[in-house]
Amino acid sequence: MSERFEAVGHISLHPKGYGFLSVAEGGKGDSTFLPPPLLNQHLHGDRVRAQVVRQRDGRYKADKLELLERKRDRLFGTVVLHRGKPHLKTDRKVSNTDWPLRGADQLEVGTSVTAQLEGSTAVVEEEVPATVAHLERLYSRYGIRPRFPKAVEAELEQLPELDLNGRRDLRELPTLTIDADSSMDLDDALTALPAAPDGAIRVYVHIADVDSMVKEGSALDVEARARGTSVYLEGSVIPMLPRALSEDRLSLLPGRERPALTVELRIDTEGETRSVDVYPSLIRSDRRFSYDTVAAFLEKGEEQGIELPMKANLRWLRAAAARIAVVRAGRGGIEIEREDASIVMDHSTQEPTSVVARKEDSAHLLIERMMVAANEAVASWLVDRGLPGVFRVHATPDGSRIESLVESARSFGFEAGLSSPVTPKAMAAFEAQFRHTEAHPTLSKIVARVLGRANYQVEPGLHFGLAAPLYLHFTSPIRRYADLAVHRIIKGFLAGRRDLHAGDADIDALGQHLTDRAIQASKAERERFGVLAARLFASKVGEKHAGRVVAIKTFGLVVQLLGSGVSGTVASEDLPGGPWKVDRDRQRLQGAERCFALGDEIAVQIASTDEALGRIELELI
Repeated sequence: MSERFEAVGHISLHPKGYGFLSVAEGGKGDSTFLPPPLLNQHLHGDRVRAQVVRQRDGRYKADKLELLERKRDRLFGTVVLHRGKPHLKTDRKVSNTDWPLRGADQLEVGTSVTAQLEGSTAVVEEEVPATVAHLERLYSRYGIRPRFPKAVEAELEQLPELDLNGRRDLRELPTLTIDADSSMDLDDALTALPAAPDGAIRVYVHIADVDSMVKEGSALDVEARARGTSVYLEGSVIPMLPRALSEDRLSLLPGRERPALTVELRIDTEGETRSVDVYPSLIRSDRRFSYDTVAAFLEKGEEQGIELPMKANLRWLRAAAARIAVVRAGRGGIEIEREDASIVMDHSTQEPTSVVARKEDSAHLLIERMMVAANEAVASWLVDRGLPGVFRVHATPDGSRIESLVESARSFGFEAGLSSPVTPKAMAAFEAQFRHTEAHPTLSKIVARVLGRANYQVEPGLHFGLAAPLYLHFTSPIRRYADLAVHRIIKGFLAGRRDLHAGDADIDALGQHLTDRAIQASKAERERFGVLAARLFASKVGEKHAGRVVAIKTFGLVVQLLGSGVSGTVASEDLPGGPWKVDRDRQRLQGAERCFALGDEIAVQIASTDEALGRIELELI
């Protein structure tokens, strides 16, 4: 006899039309199959109540769906006709059906449009030129909000002057910012004072006080919360806050007085943080530096354009960062080598012109260490006072992931010798084996996949990758809502609120929302990069490259082109010496006479590209 019960969860849609219900409450299975007809008039991400039946084979299947909450009300698609009436043909990753379309009578079939959902009907919002259709599809697919509502624009024009009373005046401190040349949303600044007689260095991490202008519950706040994060797409940025705030009135621009929330750290000679103070402040940044300028000064001693007070500031910041690095190395964890790439765009045509590999330098490491130290200090400050927080928790990888890593390492010639539960120190000891080898870039990517992603939650816990007992995000409130939420908790406590308690259910719900927004933003950024890379390499068919195998898939090999950060695929059916079989345990593609393994360097050439899928097809030379 079949078992029937009720479950609540979110719809996950497959491009082939079927889907799954990720059960959030009430269900007995983590995932329930949803057949295509059941998904008509539903969207990816919808929260629904379902009637679920447990079948004789033990699998779960739903036969009724009731919409409880819809996160999106805006769709992208093309105009099609059904029985002579206009419909919106949507992105199949968002909806498996075409929606009746109003306002399209004068539009030609095939026209791309954005539309607002009104019940079971879509209403044309605006036509979309072919040149930006890909971006609009991304916005719709990943729930990105490219335009601010009129209520936000109206509120922006009526913001009152700031009240700067009651802030600690730090305008006389030598203060600097370090960021990319193109960045305008500067939300962190630094000061380091010369060491005290006992050798301790006092470091000030100044963070833009977004809450001073974006009040909780305001239209600006509601929109920022919905967005969750700024999205950095190649060639464009979709900010969490309007540019009038993020790049002007809140940005820590040089020579401008700005409200901040400052974390004051006292770092002793062994790198331990001996005291932490957090308070509202008034600052004025003296200089803005690029990463390249600071790296040249720190690594080569190039001092051109750096005044004496800033030289001292940078040197003491370097000393503090070095101390912090020693402590971090001692407790373990992983420092993932980032070998990312960026697409260089022609801003007049918005076409990609080249791809540039990016590697972190001493300036990036300095900023990263200062920000991580501040984030850890604030997390401990909150927990010590019994306060809630939007904590960033990175779980210890389970046994199956560790087993996979052990096999992957062996395919590169390394013996990991790891067991479950693994510790941050054990992972650091494993990483030390390959840190200075040619396998480092590829194995770092594999380690990152094994470790998985961190999540936002109200319950504090270990951040495994950083080996941090407590961690959260505090240092980027212009770009991330999680940081803004933490600022408000701190400011509320400092102002005398005592009704804030650890484990707040509302904050936990916020954490789940922000985790989802961070995931969607990351997916959009990767997809945008892939599409532009495919567009760029369309003119390079036949070009030869050295590559490294970075993943073994059922369809073949994923190969990263050395020195570029761009990856392509080699289909197993195009490889000579088949038939081919995937050996998952040893991470190899095994043929009759030859095998390909993770980390192998191979010579390839560009065979073809598919811009719509963001794919570069390679062939073996």
